[in-house]
Amino acid sequence: MKAIKWVGVAALTAVAGVAQAADEGNWMVRARVLHMNPHNGNGGGLVGAGALPDVEAESKVFPEIDISYFFTKNIAAELILTYPQKHDIDLDGLGKIGSVKHLPPTLTLQYHFNPEGTIRPYVGAGINYTRFSSVDLDANLAVAGTTGLPLRIDRSSFGWALQVGADYKLADQWFFNVDVKYVTISTDIHVRNDAVALQGQKVSKLDIDPLLVSVGIGYRF
Repeated sequence: MKAIKWVGVAALTAVAGVAQAADEGNWMVRARVLHMNPHNGNGGGLVGAGALPDVEAESKVFPEIDISYFFTKNIAAELILTYPQKHDIDLDGLGKIGSVKHLPPTLTLQYHFNPEGTIRPYVGAGINYTRFSSVDLDANLAVAGTTGLPLRIDRSSFGWALQVGADYKLADQWFFNVDVKYVTISTDIHVRNDAVALQGQKVSKLDIDPLLVSVGIGYRF
């Protein structure tokens, strides 16, 4: 009976929390402009007796849409979405060797402080899945007796996301948002399978690990 009682109390508490969150609506949609600054913390890999220079992705500015659901006034989940982003890839000191596209949806669980105030800071943590596509890489180097070394990358990356931000209430249901995220995105670089020499060998690693700084407008309903 005690167990049933505590389950009932927990259920009522959850329902009350959702009801409180629903005062302004449980959903929020934000449109942001995001600056992606890759950390590029990778080291060069080894090919034969030589070392391949660091592989780097360029910085980008692009739009972002995120959808949040408030379970209570303080607790929300946020899904962060954009369209596939194209990045030029450089070998450190040797210029562009190609490009890739990546699609990085991210899901975070957030805690919102001061949920009824004008300024509403929050922190969050979650997971990121990145899908790489449209890979066009060619290391134009003489490495281990190979010229114009064709490369490929692993297509999927799973990583962590940390987040801090704040919503500023402009009017009923409308908010100005500032958000900063750090996301771990990493993929291995291999010699492409159709290369005559060094088939499939890992030659380097692309650790993008970007800092994402964004501003935007949110609507809660």
